[in-house]
Amino acid sequence: MTIDLEQARAALLARKAELETLSEISEGARDTVSLDQQSVGRLSRMDALQQQAMAQATERQRAGELQRIAKALRLIADDEYGWCESCGEEIAEKRLEVDPSATVCVRCARR
Repeated sequence: MTIDLEQARAALLARKAELETLSEISEGARDTVSLDQQSVGRLSRMDALQQQAMAQATERQRAGELQRIAKALRLIADDEYGWCESCGEEIAEKRLEVDPSATVCVRCARR
């Protein structure tokens, strides 16, 4: 396997830091929406609730990606990185360059 593990680890750690920063920045948008009946109209309340729901959904996606990154970092540490967890074949280097947290080859991902 010709995958540069240090480069993969660096890419994973950089993405992890980016996701954690984005999560901190958007924390307020995910908080409970307080509705002041005097100053906020019905449409504004709906907008606030929709924005909150979108921020929460985005955070769930971030959490999933952080889990995949943690798994990939464990695989690197265990010298198991770059092998498809489904079929056991080597994951293409280009696929890992695009998504260093990939744990399955393209063929198995299509299934």
